[in-house]
Amino acid sequence: MPLSSVPRTRTTVFAPRLAALLHDHLGQDLFRLEPDTIGVAGPRIADRILAARRATETERPTFKPLQGRSISRTEASSVTRTVGNDVREALKRPLPEHVDLSGSWPLTGHLFLRDLILGQDPPRLRMLMSRNLELTTKLTWSVIAVGAALPGWPRPGGGRLTGLGERAANATGYQERRYAMGMYRRAAAPVCFTVSTLVANALWLGSPFDEGMSNRNIIHESLRLLPPSWNILRNASPEYPALDDRIGADDDVLLLPLLSHRDPALWEDPEAFRPERWDTLDPDNTPGYLPFGHSSERCWGRHMVMPLAELLLDLVRDAGLVVDPGQHTGNVPLLGLLGVDDVRLVRPA
Repeated sequence: MPLSSVPRTRTTVFAPRLAALLHDHLGQDLFRLEPDTIGVAGPRIADRILAARRATETERPTFKPLQGRSISRTEASSVTRTVGNDVREALKRPLPEHVDLSGSWPLTGHLFLRDLILGQDPPRLRMLMSRNLELTTKLTWSVIAVGAALPGWPRPGGGRLTGLGERAANATGYQERRYAMGMYRRAAAPVCFTVSTLVANALWLGSPFDEGMSNRNIIHESLRLLPPSWNILRNASPEYPALDDRIGADDDVLLLPLLSHRDPALWEDPEAFRPERWDTLDPDNTPGYLPFGHSSERCWGRHMVMPLAELLLDLVRDAGLVVDPGQHTGNVPLLGLLGVDDVRLVRPA
């Protein structure tokens, strides 16, 4: 069911359940989704819910328990700093020459970022970045089990590993190596997945862009119309019925930026891709705009996502690549990371 279209004869087709959310609940602040789940899209009630308490370890999108082991906030912070340092180091190095970014996106962008940031790490670690591992959890852990058991585990202190690779190299024993590989994927994969999806979405929604349009505005507008993190789950908690009596004591709460980002009460011409609106809007202080979560607990990767997305978009624009003129439909499947699943970039004829 097409729910949004842009000039250049492109139509975005959402998966049926996403289309139903937009059709049935756009403009509503709070509504029942399931017998035990409340949907929330109104900015005021969403703000109060997210400010009521911090996310629990099972609600955090990245640092959920791993192999039955809780990940403390201290460890999560340390891993985040490590990945951030690896990204900054990658951005300092000269970019590879003659890179061909044509092809199917977001896969092409993902592979480029994987090699840019983690290219110096050994294959057993870099293979954890494969998008194929998203198919099943069992497949992911089978690959990790083999990688942890094989001889030739990377040695720490060699000077050739990323900071994240160095953390893995310090693991001793089979179980610790499995945990280290799981953490490597948990920390690095979301950065490359999110950035490549975000840039693919932007290209689909608005390219070719006006020459003077800033990459940052393009990215913020893409985050509005196709937020990769399109929902935020909070499990039932006594704080929530006290905020709104429509929420029951046993109700989970699903906050939906997918809806608030298109609410006609919040946005002028909400279905249109208009990057110039961000000339006067503050992305950190715009009601209903939650691409990186709430101000009380922002996404840990936002300071990596933005510069990488701007770099990648810059490379595509400089190369003169365009969305295949023959591609008129972009499908958005029901996945945790919201995005058009195949944007074909080509060189203009």
